[in-house]
Amino acid sequence: MELVNHTLINLIIFVLAVYVGFHVVWNVTPALHTPLMAVTNAISAIIIVGAMLAAALTTGGLAHTMGIFAVALAAVNVFGGFLVTRRMLEMFKKKEKKSGGQS
Repeated sequence: MELVNHTLINLIIFVLAVYVGFHVVWNVTPALHTPLMAVTNAISAIIIVGAMLAAALTTGGLAHTMGIFAVALAAVNVFGGFLVTRRMLEMFKKKEKKSGGQS
C-alpha cells in the first residue's frame, strides 16, 4: 500500500508552480518583459515536445486526450508569445520621418 497518493503529490507541485509563477511574473520590471517573453516561448516549445511524447506514449484514452490538449495549449502559447514579442519590438523601432517636401 502506498503511503502517499501520486495524484496528491502532482497537485501540490502544480499549486506551488502556479504560486511561484504568479509572483515571478508580476514582479518583473518592464525592461525585462521582452527577454522574459523570449525565454517563455523557448520553454513552451520544450513543453510541446514533452506533451507530444506524453500523448504518443500513453495507453489510456483520457491520458491521450490530455496530451493532445497540452500540445494545443502550448502551441497557442508559443505563437501568441511570438506575436506579442514582435509587436513589442516594433514599438522600439525608429519611425521614419515623412518627407513633407513641396516642390
